[in-house]
Amino acid sequence: MSEQDHSKVREINISQEMKTSFMDYAMSVIVSRALPDVRDGLKPVHRRILYAMNELGITADKSYKKSARIVGEVIGKYHPHGDSAVYETMVRMAQDFSHRYMLVDGHGNFGSIDGDAAAAMRYTEARMAKLSHEMVRDINKDTIDYQENYDGAEKEPIVLPARFPNLLVNGASGIAVGMATNVPPHQLGEVIDAVLMVSENPDVTIPEIMQVMPGPDFPTGAEILGTSGIRKAYETGKGSITLRANAEIQEDNGKPRIIVSEIPYQVNKARLIEKIAELVRDKKIDGITDLRDESDRNGMRIVIELRRDVNANVLLNNLYKQTALQTSFGMNLLALVNGEPKVLDVKSILSHYLDHQKEVIRRRTAFELRKAEARAHILEGLRTALDYLDQVIELIRGSETTEIAREGLMNEFKLSYDQAQAILDMRLQRLTGLEREKVENEYAELVERIKELKAILADEEKVLEIIREEMSEIKERFNDERRTKISIGENSFEDEDLIPRENVVITLTHNGYIKRLPVSTYRSQKRGGRGVQGMGTHGDDFVEHLFITNSHQTILFFTNKGKVYRLKGYEIPELKRTAKGVPIINLLQIEQDEYISTVIPIEEFSDDEYLFFVTKQGIIKRTELSAFANIRRGGLFAINLKENDELHGVRLTDGTRNLIIGTKHGMSIRFPETDVRFMGRNAAGVKGISLNEGDHVVGMDMIEDGEHVLIVTEKGYGKRTHIDEYRDQSRGGKGIKTCNITDKNGELVSLKVVAEEHDLMLITTNGVLMRMHINEISQTGRNTQGVRLIRVGDEEEVATVARVDIDDSEDEELNEEETTDQESNDQEETTDQEAVEQEDPEKTEE
Repeated sequence: MSEQDHSKVREINISQEMKTSFMDYAMSVIVSRALPDVRDGLKPVHRRILYAMNELGITADKSYKKSARIVGEVIGKYHPHGDSAVYETMVRMAQDFSHRYMLVDGHGNFGSIDGDAAAAMRYTEARMAKLSHEMVRDINKDTIDYQENYDGAEKEPIVLPARFPNLLVNGASGIAVGMATNVPPHQLGEVIDAVLMVSENPDVTIPEIMQVMPGPDFPTGAEILGTSGIRKAYETGKGSITLRANAEIQEDNGKPRIIVSEIPYQVNKARLIEKIAELVRDKKIDGITDLRDESDRNGMRIVIELRRDVNANVLLNNLYKQTALQTSFGMNLLALVNGEPKVLDVKSILSHYLDHQKEVIRRRTAFELRKAEARAHILEGLRTALDYLDQVIELIRGSETTEIAREGLMNEFKLSYDQAQAILDMRLQRLTGLEREKVENEYAELVERIKELKAILADEEKVLEIIREEMSEIKERFNDERRTKISIGENSFEDEDLIPRENVVITLTHNGYIKRLPVSTYRSQKRGGRGVQGMGTHGDDFVEHLFITNSHQTILFFTNKGKVYRLKGYEIPELKRTAKGVPIINLLQIEQDEYISTVIPIEEFSDDEYLFFVTKQGIIKRTELSAFANIRRGGLFAINLKENDELHGVRLTDGTRNLIIGTKHGMSIRFPETDVRFMGRNAAGVKGISLNEGDHVVGMDMIEDGEHVLIVTEKGYGKRTHIDEYRDQSRGGKGIKTCNITDKNGELVSLKVVAEEHDLMLITTNGVLMRMHINEISQTGRNTQGVRLIRVGDEEEVATVARVDIDDSEDEELNEEETTDQESNDQEETTDQEAVEQEDPEKTEE
């Protein structure tokens, strides 16, 4: 090596060189390729595609042009990368299942949700979508800065004006070096409303923003389970949401089937169907007899045929668990702010966009001001020329050259170079009276316009008013319906601040369908009426549990197997009055042979409250409420049951109450709660009442002074008996008679303690619901059969009885027509043999 060549060799530290080179590469990927700008929500390749199409004039009102022509323009002038990268990006911008609002209007085969690739770019055509014009609107009015392209021969925009908040509207995803972004799409009108809210109140909170922009809105629809993940992402920039397909269970000739009409965002439909078929083939899912894709131009439709003996809800839950019918979407709100990657909360994104729009409006206003002032300057020269027309003509005629004439005008009339040139360029027709008037009018309008533009630049509120007006116009033109439903579902934990606190009626059927209704859905009726249809039931299903609670209270669900589960009131879906409801197994992880026996709303798990249990075989137990404060999603065992016994009911007490238990054969026993010692959650309990063969417990309630014991029989008869007729006894005895059982009134179905300020709700096995005031029910002795409360059909019985607190504000409200049959029935009272005396209690404990 020569001495000259040796002088060109530099010694470097390889570790430092690798570090420097990698950092340069990383920053290039971060800033120039993978991450969107917070202002226009675009990566460089997206921005270059839209700018190139706008420069080529391939706008929405022009004809389509070959995609290859557009791609060639982009890579030739702005994007020094492979043509496939540009074309694939353009394809996604034209797919209605990839972009919530398409920015490219594609013509030809641009791929499908099944993963089919688009046709080659020589076959497809494209042009700008109408909404894309809002991205480049005012771009020629000095609203944004430009930079040199890769070879310095062209100029390209650093950012687009973006007259709508594209980052949130269409979202963005990208993987850089050491970081990634995943911004979900949103509904255009909701995002614009959020921007307007921030513009009107810079101190607005994220919960307030969520009132107008509740969450993402994906192009494929589907359903978001819960709002907690949304709120976390909106507040911190990171969060995860659960997406679930829109699936409906139908029956076809008695056979159940599942119809899937929407799938989660970015799920490949063909692969989803293949996965379901694979699970069936491997016998991981049993019960599917046929699987078809009936999707067409009218929408998506996946049909899953099931065997007759299959529980469709259980199978659907398995599909949610094992396939992409339910997926999670990790939100990571990362974007470039002044060239630096930052994780942003949603308010910061809206604020940065609003600042960008302020800059765009200011620069546009300044541009228009400069243009107006330049024109006004010319008009001032023309006005001078018209005022001194004879002298001007004489000066021009006397000048040998144009330059001499221009210099003469500038010196004689104190005009600028541009004004003098404009006078020389003026046509003779401008000398007419009408043309002179036009000049004066135009000048007057410009003076007003200049004044207005200066006022805008001097007042930020005027700038904001323009932004609000123009964004509202965009919303009016391009707004559509929300596609993604946000609901409360399995495994979702909600932010209670976002959910209204209200009283609700919750119904649960024998076959496990649950729903929530506003409490004002029902009003009081006279006894003996036919009632209103309270729920749409099918076949042998009927309403078994009905209770009043608050949407924010914790609800404990106790099952016949002695287990307890928990839900919040708002986690139960609100449906119409005649709707069937949703399967409880969609909300609670109960087994197939397990059903809900008692439901208790809990305001707070305090140490001075207790749960009192009674089983069908008369076993009782008392446990502190605080033992149930932490219940897993899969539930806990609340009582240890004997073989062939079931948990009948549970009551919330303060530890000092008297209780009464009633049985199917009309027996009852009253005793103080203190007769039962405190026991742990896993204890079995002690005997509460001794039962005859074939008898079992049908009711248990707490006693208050001055109240009445209400009994209702299966054939719709009932009565009130004053509590004083039931003397205190020791637990474990057979008790005393509470009702005269005959063929006419039937056996007991319910025993409750009521007061005059209560209402009664009766539900039959056919789903008919009736509400009446307690004081309309006759007060009689223990040994009577009662009076008719509700007419039941030949094959119909009273299934459930619920006690309701009267609310005068709701008493006169009725949302639907009620049946007009309200014929009163004569009271029918008969006496019977005196009470069966108490036998010695059995004190055995377990």
